Amino acid sequence: MLTGFLFLLAGCQPKVPEISLEVNSQDKNVEVLVDGKLFTSYIYPEEVKKPVLWPIVSSCGDTITRGFPMIKKMGERTDHPHHVGMWLTYENVNGLDFWNNSEAIPIERRDQYGTIYQRSIEKAESGKGKAVLSVVCDWDTPQKEVLLKEHTTFTFRAGKKIRIIDRTTRLTAIADTVTFKDAKDGMLGIRVTRSLELPSDEPVVLTDSHGIATKVGKMDNTGVTGNYRSSEGIEGEKVWSTRAKWMKLCGKINNKPVSLVIVDYPENVNYPTYWHARGYGLFAANPLGEKIFSKEKKELNYTLKKGESLTFRYRVILSDSNMTDEEINKLADEFAEIK
Repeated sequence: MLTGFLFLLAGCQPKVPEISLEVNSQDKNVEVLVDGKLFTSYIYPEEVKKPVLWPIVSSCGDTITRGFPMIKKMGERTDHPHHVGMWLTYENVNGLDFWNNSEAIPIERRDQYGTIYQRSIEKAESGKGKAVLSVVCDWDTPQKEVLLKEHTTFTFRAGKKIRIIDRTTRLTAIADTVTFKDAKDGMLGIRVTRSLELPSDEPVVLTDSHGIATKVGKMDNTGVTGNYRSSEGIEGEKVWSTRAKWMKLCGKINNKPVSLVIVDYPENVNYPTYWHARGYGLFAANPLGEKIFSKEKKELNYTLKKGESLTFRYRVILSDSNMTDEEINKLADEFAEIK
C-alpha cells in the first residue's frame, strides 16, 4: 500500500490503483500495468545485451524514455545504442565492458564485452498500489563463464500522479575474484526522451521522418525543456561529477510538467553517489567512478572474492509535477528506512 505521504502526493485519491504484472516468456518481457495501462516493461531480448525497463510511461501517458534503438522516432538522437530504457551495468568488470555492449559492436571486438542474461523469474506478484518482480540474471564473459550472479527485485508503486520504481540488486561473485575497476560508465542509468534533454546548440545526428539517421548542424530546441537539480541545490550541466543523495530531472512533455528523480540509498557503497548526468539525455548514478569524477584525487577499485556480494538499491520517482525539494526529501527519507 502507499504511505500517507504518497497518498497526499497522489491527491488523496479514494481508489488505490491495481498494478498487474503480465509475464510473457515467449516475448521475453513482463508488462507492468496500472489499472490496465502500461507503466513499463521488463524486457530481456538477447540483442539488447542486458535486461532493461523499457519504455517507462508517466501516469498521464507520456513516455519519458528514448525510443532508439528499439523504435525509430522522429527527432530523437541516434547515439549510444546501448542506452535502452533503464538499466544497471558497469563499464569494467574484470576488464570486460558490460555498459557499452550492444549489437553495434563489431564482431572482431566483441571479446572485450560482457553480457547480462536473464535466467529466471522468481516472483511476479501483482497488487493494490504495489507489485513486486524478482529476477535472477548472470553476468557472463564472451566465453559464457559466469562472473556474477544477479538477484534483482523491482517494487512498483503507483498513485494518481506518481509512479515509483524501487530497484534492489545483489551481485554475488561466482568467479574467484571479481573487480569493478574505477570507470566513468555505471551503474544505474536511464536514457530519456528528447523533451527532457537540456537545450544545446551542438551538431548532432537525429532520426528524420523516414527513420533515417541524419546529421543536423544546429539543434532545434523547440520543446526541449530539461533541467537537473541535485539535493545539494546544484542545477543544469554543473551537476555532472558532483555527489548528492538524489537528483531531479524536470521539464515538460507535451506541455505537461514532469519530474524524474533518482534517489541513492544510504547503505550503498560510496554514498552519496557521483552523478553521471548529461544534458544529452543520459541520467546515471555511478558510485564506483571516483577517478574521473574527482579529477583523479581518489580512485576506487572494488573487489569481491568468490561468494561475496555487493548490493545496490535505488528509488526512481516519476511525477506529473515539478516536485519540490521537500517532496523529494520526504520520499528519500522514507526510502532510507526500508530494509
